[in-house]
Amino acid sequence: MLRFKSLASGSSGNATVIEASGLTPLRLLVDCGLGIRQLQARLAEAGLKPEDIHAVFITHEHGDHIGCARALSLRYRIPVWMSRGTHAAIGSPDFEGLLHFARDGITVNLGGMELTPFAVPHDAREPLQISCTDGSAKLAVVTDLGHATPQVLQHLSACDALVLECNHDSDMLEQSAYPYFLKRRVGGDRGHLSNAAAAVIAAAVCHPKLKHLVGAHLSRQNNLPALARTSMANAIGCPDGDIVIADAVSGTPWLTV
Repeated sequence: MLRFKSLASGSSGNATVIEASGLTPLRLLVDCGLGIRQLQARLAEAGLKPEDIHAVFITHEHGDHIGCARALSLRYRIPVWMSRGTHAAIGSPDFEGLLHFARDGITVNLGGMELTPFAVPHDAREPLQISCTDGSAKLAVVTDLGHATPQVLQHLSACDALVLECNHDSDMLEQSAYPYFLKRRVGGDRGHLSNAAAAVIAAAVCHPKLKHLVGAHLSRQNNLPALARTSMANAIGCPDGDIVIADAVSGTPWLTV
């Protein structure tokens, strides 16, 4: 059985805990884009301590995703996976033997959980998102991408739970005070998913066994939870209340797959 909880989601910081149950639970932290004290507080709210995390996966080098990764790893001796490009983009710091390089499509076996990184189109050096499984359930976390390639859709197929970026409402973005170059960056093919783009992806990968669909990485300036929720619900034909939206501060409740 898998369960997961977003600790934070958005441009101010992203972090998600994924737990594979068993005789000895295994916990993976996907991104830790917070200060270490903030992360400790969010983990405590989830009933966890940093010592309860067994591995960290960093999707890319942007500050709202990498945050305190190195400090957390070194302080608590937690192994970290990221791409070579991400490591180079942050200046190739020393992780004292705790760093492992992840590659597109190459499965990583953590013991009670296998994770498969996959490349996404985003304005970072070598961004990777992930799907993971404990052998009975599959979860994918995919944020920070401008569009879904056929490869991305393949990795999102047959998921029992999906955390999917719904960054902005296109009209709100166009009418925002953002400068022109930033609007083009956010809304471009290597930027972030709009609600409409996320809805198309959700419709493409939806299947009867999809238990949880979570909208994530919402822009505070250019989106509203109700807009993201309705867009996703309409796309997969469910009530709005069935869609979970990850909050910037509180994330989500624990969700079980």
